[in-house]
Parts: sequence; structure tokens; C-alpha cells
Amino acid sequence: MVSPIGVQKALSGIDHPASKQQIVEHAEKSGGGADVLDALQGSEDREYEGPSGVSSAVFD
Repeated sequence: MVSPIGVQKALSGIDHPASKQQIVEHAEKSGGGADVLDALQGSEDREYEGPSGVSSAVFD
């Protein structure tokens, strides 16, 4: 199960705003686990203004 901390670690250092594609690519390069990547790929395809927006898309 994916955790909010795991998502934030995988996205550490990313510049916002960022598109879903940029977020997924950054997580892959940062060594995000399969659970993190699956959760991010399942999020809405839009631009995210910051980490809280990404977390809301994944966990709400």
C-alpha cells in the first residue's frame, strides 16, 4: 500500500507546477516503488501546483 511519505519522497526536488507526466517521470528517476508509480499513474491528468495537490489526487 502506498503511503503519503513514500509519494513525497519520490517527488522530492520536483519543480511545480508540474504535469502528471512530469510527476510520474520524476518519481521513476527518483526510485519510486511500483506502488508509488501506480498511484501517481492513476491520478488525474492535469497540472499540479504543489505537493499537497498531488497528495490530494492520490489519497482523496
